[in-house]
Amino acid sequence: MLTAGVNILSNKIRKLINRILQDSYNHFTCHLPGSISFFSSNTLKLFFSGIKIDSDQLNALKNIPENAIIIYTTKFKSHFEFLFSYTRYSENKLPFPEIGLDYKVFIWQPIPRILRTLLSYLDYFFQNKSFPDPYKSGYIREELLNGKSAFLSLVEDKAFYRRFVKHETDPISYLIELQKITERPLYIIPQIMSFGKNPMRTTPSLADIIFGTPDNPGKLRKTATLFKHPEKIIIEISEPINLKSIIESEEMKGYSLKYQSLVIRRDLLLQLNRHRQSIIGPVLKSKEELKESILTGARFQEFLSSYSKARNMPAIQVRKEVNEYIEEIAANYNIAVIRVLAAIVGWIINTMFDGYTVNTEGLNKVKNMSLKGPLILIPCHKSHIDYLILSYLLYNNNMPCPHIAAGKNLSFWPMGHLFRTGGAFFIRRTFRGAALYSRVFAEYIYKLLEEGFNIEFFIEGGRSRTGKLILPKLGLLSILLDAYKKGACKDMIIAPIFIGYDRVIEESSYLNELDGGQKEPESFSQVIKARKFLKKKYGKIYIQFNDPVSLNELFAEKNIQLKSMTSKEQNALCRNLGYRIINSINNVSVVTPFSLTACAILNCTKKRFSFENILAHVETYMKHISLQGAKLSDTLIVDYKHAIEHVFDSYIQRKFIEPAHKGKTGHPDHQEFTVNASKRPAMEYYKNNCISFFISDAITALEILKIESFQFQAFDLHSGYAFQQTFFKYEFAYNVDKTPEYFVRKSIKAFIDDSALVPHENLPDTYNVTSGGLKSLKLFSYFLKPYYESYLVVLNSLKESPSSGVDAKERIKKIQALGNRMYKINEIERKEALSKVNYTNALDFFANKGIKGYEDIDKIAIYEDVIRKYLSFLQ
Repeated sequence: MLTAGVNILSNKIRKLINRILQDSYNHFTCHLPGSISFFSSNTLKLFFSGIKIDSDQLNALKNIPENAIIIYTTKFKSHFEFLFSYTRYSENKLPFPEIGLDYKVFIWQPIPRILRTLLSYLDYFFQNKSFPDPYKSGYIREELLNGKSAFLSLVEDKAFYRRFVKHETDPISYLIELQKITERPLYIIPQIMSFGKNPMRTTPSLADIIFGTPDNPGKLRKTATLFKHPEKIIIEISEPINLKSIIESEEMKGYSLKYQSLVIRRDLLLQLNRHRQSIIGPVLKSKEELKESILTGARFQEFLSSYSKARNMPAIQVRKEVNEYIEEIAANYNIAVIRVLAAIVGWIINTMFDGYTVNTEGLNKVKNMSLKGPLILIPCHKSHIDYLILSYLLYNNNMPCPHIAAGKNLSFWPMGHLFRTGGAFFIRRTFRGAALYSRVFAEYIYKLLEEGFNIEFFIEGGRSRTGKLILPKLGLLSILLDAYKKGACKDMIIAPIFIGYDRVIEESSYLNELDGGQKEPESFSQVIKARKFLKKKYGKIYIQFNDPVSLNELFAEKNIQLKSMTSKEQNALCRNLGYRIINSINNVSVVTPFSLTACAILNCTKKRFSFENILAHVETYMKHISLQGAKLSDTLIVDYKHAIEHVFDSYIQRKFIEPAHKGKTGHPDHQEFTVNASKRPAMEYYKNNCISFFISDAITALEILKIESFQFQAFDLHSGYAFQQTFFKYEFAYNVDKTPEYFVRKSIKAFIDDSALVPHENLPDTYNVTSGGLKSLKLFSYFLKPYYESYLVVLNSLKESPSSGVDAKERIKKIQALGNRMYKINEIERKEALSKVNYTNALDFFANKGIKGYEDIDKIAIYEDVIRKYLSFLQ
């Protein structure tokens, strides 16, 4: 009787338990359902509300196929990151993780679910003498196939022991098996959460030991950062991985599940580590650690031994010199100083400029490529603001500030120390006669690349005084290429960058130097004087990133075998690469209203002009370069007429242009103006900011004018174009992959689009100049006039000078004096032709052609005749 009563009670309890458990043991704490309590949901939203995640990061999630199974992945196990992802992605209507692989979540569960789960665990244990397993029961598989997303962490205490000793389920193996039974792609999305931008150090601080590092912070550090400085928490999504594509690839086919799991785990960890390094930079070593690493390297030790023997110097003396050189060169990177500098630079930019624009798509490409290897950031160099704005931009976009190659002239006290802590390392202008210094510098570069630091340098060598890009200086590029060849890094990423300004703060000093004045050495007194610039506004700053180039991919595409190259072949490769970089920067240059207006005014065929005349010329130029895909500033795109009018007024106020009839008033659009001759060089600087977009068209236009006929064939222009391209090879960087024939055809097509030319109806490859085309062709050809006049001045000077015995500086002074005389007697017309830089480039060209003085009078006569002929078509 008693037994029957117990059985009845037992059955009732069993039925009650089954009803509560819904006839299933599938109740696990690894599942945090999407419908938690109102209190829990809002508490989590409030808790994480201070953390910002960039919209670009969220957009990466929106591009994943709708039918995909999504697994968010982090490096270290963290309930903080799991709950953040659950909360924030749910808020943004994105797939959010409900399943935590190897996670247990209690506190945020609905109370009925907690009780049901506890009952399930207890009942299962009494029935089976073990606890239920969400993997073996198939629960996780079914939930993922039913559309749930999951959260996976790769590194956890004792996880290795559980997988390899106790043989518990490996989540990655489980996901691979799941992918094999479903056609739906399974996407693993690596996610990085960094609690600050401080780079890791070789020796952790006491705070790092107690509270954890920014890479793997403890609970106290996480909570303190969240409540005190939530803006320091950085969330980034790394490139998603399609598990289906990986396991079906040739590299993975045929391997065991265990091997596939290990490879995928390794690659995920590598990707997460590289992505985190792209945010905070590599492990930061002190200058002393780097110095010791360089000095004790086997390769450098061998060099020191042979160097001391060859010069019969004691080894200790050589080591002393090496130590002094490293002290002279090395940066002393300090993230605390960088934070302060970022705030100061931000204030300067907002005070002196009307903000900056940047192509974020290009910046994101550069950041993504940084996962493959150290970045070599190569901006053009127009101002001292360049390296400040670039580091500021990278810092504010969660990228480490680069190590910056700076001229030794900037190492003056106290700014030199400040620049070093901001990442600057110093380089001499020449290595001539300094074999030991040269080797130490090369070893320092090798070490930076080996450690994974990004490097920034200016391939032009110094700031451009003319507004156009200077031809590449190849010394540092050659050192970088050599370090890459020796294996300092697996890949090297070249990132060409354009940095431009509506106005440069150094305008007056540049003009003084072009006119023959001496460059004032950098000093602290200059920094003090620079405060006057804070009282002015210099318009906008424009930053454009061209597509970064992997040297591995470039060399594979071109079938370049760097390691087997001779020294001569490597130098040719370096030169080719240098010109490619210059062209890449030119290709993303931003055309501003200041530069276009300067082009229109300086190239205007009339001595007196109205605003309407200038606007018409600007429209011609704008249409022409827009068809070629040139990047226009946002002010030109929004309302170009208003932008040009604003610049025109600015040029009037700065006395660049003046009313032709002072005191006479009329409608502003029809009032006539003349150029202030003394201000032409200033406008020439801004004209040259966009001249790269016009040079091939200017040369083609001049060749068409030279034919002196309204009808011509493209073939008639080829030899003349090739001559002019060679003639100005020290002025402009040409695309090394394109022929003169290509550029001629490209320009002819552009002139047809501009209605300056029309193809002949019957004759092939024949073109006619239209009635308005002649005026348009002159408008383009006039870009070359100052250069021809400069070269004419130099030739006239060479006719009066011997080829030897004349100091280079003295020769330039004589050329400048002659140029001034020729300008005064109207033998040359353009004030901007009196350019020291143009004179120097002309001397280099003529020396290359064997013309160095009056001894070469026959060659001088040939070139003088050619120049005067071209100038006759530029009247």
